[in-house]
Amino acid sequence: MSLLSLRGVTAGYGSAQVLHGIDLDIGEGEVVTLLGRNGMGKTTTVRAIMGMIRPWGGAVRIDGRDMTGRPSYEVGRAGVGLVPEGRQVFPTLTVEENLLAAAKTPEGRNRWTLPEVFAFFPRLEERRRNLGAQLSGGEQQMVAIGRALMTNPRLMILDEATEGLAPLIRDEIWARLEVLKSEGEAILLIDKNVGALAALADRHYVIEKGEIVDTVAGEAGSPVPAAELERYLHL
Repeated sequence: MSLLSLRGVTAGYGSAQVLHGIDLDIGEGEVVTLLGRNGMGKTTTVRAIMGMIRPWGGAVRIDGRDMTGRPSYEVGRAGVGLVPEGRQVFPTLTVEENLLAAAKTPEGRNRWTLPEVFAFFPRLEERRRNLGAQLSGGEQQMVAIGRALMTNPRLMILDEATEGLAPLIRDEIWARLEVLKSEGEAILLIDKNVGALAALADRHYVIEKGEIVDTVAGEAGSPVPAAELERYLHL
């Protein structure tokens, strides 16, 4: 059984349809990407998964449970943690308050606590008393990832995880995601850094005009070459 399964998901805004029957699966411990140009439906897919918009049709299942159109807090309780596009850190809360605001310890999932997140991102412990508005973009992204981890998720979704970050910070974020993968965390990634995606992910879904038009995976467990993935950003 897939940890996350989408079947025939359609969705849009007002009268404008964006998704036209999305099928997608992520298993336990898998790292999967959603590739495509801007405006093709990647973020809308995430919003449909997270209950931020209600799908017009189809089904979203988490661990076999129908979560179609359920509110975001129920999706979070079911084990999905979101690192949203734009980070959305609370600007008037401290780093520590931002992290504690999301803290959950569902039964059987208590890996991530405040000390664990600070050990994972030492820079955040140094900034623990700083307000969200006082942080750099990279530090805010660490807070956003740490906040998702504090929900103790079974699946993490990262929408544009490294967009606009300095190269050294991007490298640090990718290194941290590699650690999460090695620990068996399931991850759905949206990003434009195809080199990093190619090295990290097990499988790639390609979305074009609201439809999954291809699924790409390496042979015998080997990664898909970055050059092969690059062309999907220019369809």
